[in-house]
Amino acid sequence: MSRTEISKYGEFGLIKHLTENFPIKNESTLKGVGDDAAVLDYSKAKALVTTDLLLEGVHFDLIYVPIRHLGYKAAVVNFSDIYAMNGQPKQMTVSLGVSKRFSVEDLEELYAGFKLACDNYGVDLIGGDTSASLTGLTISITCIGEGEEGKIVYRNGAKPNDLICVSGDLGSAYMGLQLLEREKIVFTTNSEAQPDFEGKDYILQRQLKPEARKDIVAALAEKGIVPTAMMDISDGLSSELMHICSQSNTGCRVYEDKIPISYQAVVMAEELNMNIVTCALNGGEDYELLFTVSMEDYDKIVTMEGIGIVGHMTKSELGLNLVGREGEEIQLQAQGWNSLK
Repeated sequence: MSRTEISKYGEFGLIKHLTENFPIKNESTLKGVGDDAAVLDYSKAKALVTTDLLLEGVHFDLIYVPIRHLGYKAAVVNFSDIYAMNGQPKQMTVSLGVSKRFSVEDLEELYAGFKLACDNYGVDLIGGDTSASLTGLTISITCIGEGEEGKIVYRNGAKPNDLICVSGDLGSAYMGLQLLEREKIVFTTNSEAQPDFEGKDYILQRQLKPEARKDIVAALAEKGIVPTAMMDISDGLSSELMHICSQSNTGCRVYEDKIPISYQAVVMAEELNMNIVTCALNGGEDYELLFTVSMEDYDKIVTMEGIGIVGHMTKSELGLNLVGREGEEIQLQAQGWNSLK
């Protein structure tokens, strides 16, 4: 494979080379890449803004993460934050810190991942920056979206007796990470060893190529349901519930037997002698939606595919509790991902 040094293009030439195949898709994007600043028009909606910083060696490991998958995931996890506000992602900027070990071809792969994410979710790439780095690869993405007046959902709107709902299943991304880390250890001790991924495609996909739940936001709108509180599950169900309860001044009761878990995640946990419920509560990176709805919406929500009711909100003085299969109550603790530890 050919290798083109980044220095061949220079900063502005590199940006032009990497972004010239990103057509504008949204009316709110008046000017994208190519000027001193992008120009947006959100006259009919509220603008939602989120940003994410990803550092090599902290947030991702290029030993087992394909660089195109990294681009896709880096974009999608930002889109997920906008959907978690009951909004729609529309634009994003990408800034990179790149060391000399990366070539133009590497960055083309990264941007191919960005482009696939933008195409799949209807988002415009409108700018960013690129700089030399002494510490590997750094990715900073800002995503801008739009939210309809009166329908933007915050974390602080939950009330006692509201139903706690989650989309999809939990713990699969974390088990995919454990599988990758296990095979990395095997590879570092024997470079001739082939990774054993048979029958584990689902949990690998959940870790390497997650999807934002655009479909769930659309389905809720179709049913006329506006959640009372919502966020995406990036750091683990326990941690996210704590955020909602803290900001809404409520407690919660979550039922262990209601937590949705995939078969592959269960099998992987058994292989590694791990407790799958603990992994589902604290693993993170699922990017599913956690939200609360009024009891009045029970008849609507219970019929919706891909959504599970896992508990209900309570008064704050009752605390945050997991109800076990035998009816025992365990206080929830946030043990999810914390990059500062």
